[in-house]
Amino acid sequence: MSFQLPRQIKKLRAKTAVAAAHLATFASRTTGRGAGGMIGGLVARAIDPRIMEQLAGDRPAVIVTGTNGKSTTTRMLAAAMNKKYDIATNDGGDNMDAGIVSALMAAENASHIVLEVDELHVPHVAEALNTQALVLLNLSRDQLDRVGEINKIERALRGAVEANPDMLVIANCDDVLMTSVAFDAKNVIWVSAGAGWLGDSVSCPRTGGHVVRTDDDWYAVKRLADGREFRRPTPAWAVDEGGLVTPAGHTDLNLALPGRANRGNAAQAIAAAVEAFDVDLEAAASAAEQVVDVAGRYSTIQRGEHQIRLLLAKNPAGWQEALSMIDRTADGLVIATNGQVADGVDMSWLWDVKFEDFEDLPVKAAGERGTDLAVRLVYADITHELIPDPVAAIDSCPPGRVEVLANYTAFRDLKKALERQEKES
Repeated sequence: MSFQLPRQIKKLRAKTAVAAAHLATFASRTTGRGAGGMIGGLVARAIDPRIMEQLAGDRPAVIVTGTNGKSTTTRMLAAAMNKKYDIATNDGGDNMDAGIVSALMAAENASHIVLEVDELHVPHVAEALNTQALVLLNLSRDQLDRVGEINKIERALRGAVEANPDMLVIANCDDVLMTSVAFDAKNVIWVSAGAGWLGDSVSCPRTGGHVVRTDDDWYAVKRLADGREFRRPTPAWAVDEGGLVTPAGHTDLNLALPGRANRGNAAQAIAAAVEAFDVDLEAAASAAEQVVDVAGRYSTIQRGEHQIRLLLAKNPAGWQEALSMIDRTADGLVIATNGQVADGVDMSWLWDVKFEDFEDLPVKAAGERGTDLAVRLVYADITHELIPDPVAAIDSCPPGRVEVLANYTAFRDLKKALERQEKES
């Protein structure tokens, strides 16, 4: 026999949790310890473990998940949804329970919820919210010491889809693992969003059968246990050079953000807004086009004689895509790597990344694990200089445009250092 708290007590506990969280957030901001998003959520959940459900209520929610592109896709989707609804979203990128709770607290009167969610957290978040749609981007190895083996994530996400059969799934059919997650979904919209990294999808996650690829197709040589062929589904939405192919025809798409991966992110964001929430197609595309900065990524900062462009990469797939965005005509390139818990302490991923020829571009290796990076660059035959401090590495570049590519904590700490020095100057 389970004990149920009276409704009035539940409401009182939720109010107490929210009040304490707001106080903690204010204290964090006042003392300069940060924006307070995480601490507020942590305090609220400590007082009321069911605060997420209480705050979400019956408001329609959409979850965006995947190894790469969560923040960008969520920002585009939220912008598209804002054309029709009032949105609660975690635009700071805090995608675990505490950050989600903070986002819900910050917009308690919003009509709809748009969240990026860490892959491991999707099952219980989808259950806690009135999840109307799930956007599945891509899956690849990421933070092996935290997340573990990639097929484990695929199975967890597949379980979340099975547990919410009425949920609309918007899935990338070019990604073998995400296709497996959504293959049996009752309601699914297939999007051809691209798959630049193929190293983790050489076999079917359900049977182990080898995956054969052609230009615009893939299939597993071994059939599923029920006899079905595991093959790339036919997409209803797709990216082409000029924009998007949609069920309603072709629409132009001119993004401010660089790279093919971001066009794929936009395709899934727009498809989710249109298919799940009846947002006008042209309005959704226009909103995605206007996204220019995602939590500082792709932003440009002027520092003395240097114009700095910041790029973020967190895993082999993300690094490969980010390296393709590097402007080879820049005056310098700084690559910064840390190996903190948030990054993943295991740095073996460096050897999976194909570091390209940067020709005559001066390259600086930086960060707490800059030595590991420098060794990798030696084997890649890239002339470089090791300068552990990223700010000092930037300052050592020739005057002009400097491209900076960093992993998570290196990116975060560099932004803080640049902002602090700008205030002090």
